[in-house]
Amino acid sequence: MEPSWIAVAGTALVPLGLVLAYLRARRRRAAPVAPPTAAPPVDRLRQGLLSTRRRLAAELEAALGRGATEPERALKGLEEALVAADVGVRTAAELVARVRTRVGRTASGAEIRQALQEEVEAVLGVVAEPTPSACPWVVLVTGVNGVGKTTTIGKLAARHAAAGRSVLLVAGDTFRAAAIDQLAVWAARTGAELVRQAPGANPSAVVFDGLKAALARAVDVVLVDTAGRLHTRTNLMDELRKTQRVIAREVPGAPHETLLVLDATTGQNAIAQARTFTEALGVTGIILTKLDGTARGGVAIAIREQTGLPIRYLGVGEGTEDLRPFEAHQFALALLEPDVPAAERAHFA
Repeated sequence: MEPSWIAVAGTALVPLGLVLAYLRARRRRAAPVAPPTAAPPVDRLRQGLLSTRRRLAAELEAALGRGATEPERALKGLEEALVAADVGVRTAAELVARVRTRVGRTASGAEIRQALQEEVEAVLGVVAEPTPSACPWVVLVTGVNGVGKTTTIGKLAARHAAAGRSVLLVAGDTFRAAAIDQLAVWAARTGAELVRQAPGANPSAVVFDGLKAALARAVDVVLVDTAGRLHTRTNLMDELRKTQRVIAREVPGAPHETLLVLDATTGQNAIAQARTFTEALGVTGIILTKLDGTARGGVAIAIREQTGLPIRYLGVGEGTEDLRPFEAHQFALALLEPDVPAAERAHFA
């Protein structure tokens, strides 16, 4: 069969098939490319807790696999698995004691797992993401160097901005020029305002200026960065207490939240930090970062159980969306469910 021909530019003859193929290729190239969709929050949390879950998995499955045949050995293995995930000796023992009371001596592995999940949820408690109820809503963010404090403040700013709130960042960590510059980058990225001074300036003076600016501009949320030298340095705590007094004087009832950023990779040392900062500053909530880079994610349970402080947010990755409001049920599922497709999880014993 002879190919069809078509005149191009009035003179040249080109096979019709080639022309049609060319036009189809152009349409494909011109078609808009859909942006990548973000993973659902639960999937992000599961991915962030992957290292911890893998560390738990082998010991947990070995322990729970004994089920009704050796319930006491199963519970002992369960306790060892929890300690390995940095839940802590004391907290692991208390969790297993509660599970033992609930399931008795003839429980299957599935029943033990379910009881453990529910006990973990009970320890972690219901923690709602705070909704600003004052204007300005002032949040003091503290923590030692290296925990990701300034980055976390930037991500908090992004969350508030996405909710339609105006945000002002206060660069109160005047001891590190890099922290001031980093906060400036986040301010530009999130559309937040920034109050800063030169490195080495008096932190309380910077905070004072920031609050005056927030009041004058009717800003919704003020996020205050602070210095992060070691928690054992008394002079740091004195400076932070002074900052709190300045905030309380300028905005009655503030700070409305004093959040402590903890690095999950430090394990049980995070609990010591939480106690020290709470004694000095009256911390109201915890932000636990770097969960995606450690197998010690169980420390979240120990922090809550041993300090009583609510965990407000979890950091499970580098992206802005990877700062997740804490939800006990999702956390327990992400930590304890077997790492298999969702359709198969119900079949685990």
